[in-house]
Amino acid sequence: MGKRRPQAAQAGEDTYGQVAGAIGVLAIALGLLAAIKDKLGLSWPAALLLTAGALVALGFLGWRVRTGVKRLWARRAQPAAEGTKLNQEVPAVAAVDGADVAAQAHPELTAALTTAGAIGRDEVIRADEVVITPVQGVGCFYDFLMPKGRTYVDVEKQLGRVAGVFGVTRLHTKLERSRQNERRVQLLVLDRPPFTRPFPAPTRQRIAAFGGVPFGHDVVGELAGVPTFDKASLLVGGMTQTGKTTLINGLITCLLIAYGDFDLYLLDGKLCGLTKFEKIAVRYEASDNPAVMEAMADELNGRVEKRYARIQDAIRNRKPTPKFRPVFFIVDEAADFFAHDGTTAGKEQAQRVAEKVRSLVAKALESRISTVLLTQRPAQNAIPVMVRDQFLYRMCLYVASEGTAKVALGDTYFETVAPINPALLDSNIKGQGVLFAHGVSTLIRGFDFDDAFIWEVVDEVHARQQQVLEKAPASPLKQAIDLMQSKNLEFMPTADLAPALGITETNPADRGKKLSRLLGVPAAKGAKGVRGYHLADLTAALMSGS
Repeated sequence: MGKRRPQAAQAGEDTYGQVAGAIGVLAIALGLLAAIKDKLGLSWPAALLLTAGALVALGFLGWRVRTGVKRLWARRAQPAAEGTKLNQEVPAVAAVDGADVAAQAHPELTAALTTAGAIGRDEVIRADEVVITPVQGVGCFYDFLMPKGRTYVDVEKQLGRVAGVFGVTRLHTKLERSRQNERRVQLLVLDRPPFTRPFPAPTRQRIAAFGGVPFGHDVVGELAGVPTFDKASLLVGGMTQTGKTTLINGLITCLLIAYGDFDLYLLDGKLCGLTKFEKIAVRYEASDNPAVMEAMADELNGRVEKRYARIQDAIRNRKPTPKFRPVFFIVDEAADFFAHDGTTAGKEQAQRVAEKVRSLVAKALESRISTVLLTQRPAQNAIPVMVRDQFLYRMCLYVASEGTAKVALGDTYFETVAPINPALLDSNIKGQGVLFAHGVSTLIRGFDFDDAFIWEVVDEVHARQQQVLEKAPASPLKQAIDLMQSKNLEFMPTADLAPALGITETNPADRGKKLSRLLGVPAAKGAKGVRGYHLADLTAALMSGS
């Protein structure tokens, strides 16, 4: 209320001033008219008309002069005004031969990346730094530079939003970075859902030429996988009938081509999913019994301890670290082996299995022993957390929800850069999944090799294994293998094998210990619980030395 009175008073004073000014102007006008009338001897009407005409003529002349000046000024100012407008619309400037040259913005990419939040509203994608290439039957490939101060990471972080601006999903996009320029972005936008048309299986030459181990095709048909399995293990999850077994059969085949020779341990919880490779496996078990998993984990953990002992000896003696033969332990339907029957004994066994597998995955990597677990039940408790957390590589095929995907890919997966939600995959396309390795998500579809191709690779590996056995120097281990092969035996009790190797102790315990030291291989149990040796175990020991 205190402010309204001064304002009202001021308004009154303004009105008074305007009225006084009007009276003054009127008085001056009357005086001029009287002077003109007296000077020219005209009547009052004539003087009034003459004065009005003169004022109109003077007003028209002033208008013409003012208009001419404005037009002249506009012609001189137009080039500068146009340059200012261009600079406001396109702030990006390129230096060419020391001169600044304004660049035109690329309308599509500038609008898309601005809307997605990858660049600011005062930034542009320069048209002269964009190359757009249609990819026949696939989509469109955008190769461009981000504004100065931005990198490909700004697009990668907003890739889902960028896909939405282009009217597609995250599954339709693939982002690559340049090794020469951090600002360079290479973005592929598919014009149809991925893998709607299958790609032909790769040849042996393409697999061998790949820089690592391929898992499958990416969305444009290129091979995609990991650089190596040294110091890494893999967890694969996905619902039933999504193509996990086909995927792992293709992966083993690629491992055989990429690595050449290695020791393969197979635990086939599906009972027939991995049978193609039984012929070349050090140990193949078709079982869903947790006790079998525990026994195989014990055997592999024993190999780990021996290898670490050799590493320690090499360090102490200042020698190079030994080069070990790669070992792969692959388990299909792994969740079954961590389950229990509700009894106290069953729970204790499940806990032991989990701890032994955790130890194997966590500690075996330096000794080149890698584990691959597959499960069709990627539920929260299917694979114990302490086991899941040890895997460097993770892959998830189609699942029903984002929460289920986290079990396979990690609890923080959707907080990583450019994640892909496996729940959005087409469940009718078998073998496709999200591979998460080294912090990067890649959508791939596993290879579906013909059986004839797989058998060809397996037979070649088996032939090489036999050649190694035939050329092995004479030793108690080689003698035991030759004896069992001559008798067509897959298992031979200690009581029968010991005398054949010159061990004459009558005490079973002493006999068993001496035979184990002679062969360098621990005894195992046969079908009826009899202690003895499996031919596969002896063969693996001879070929690998550890």
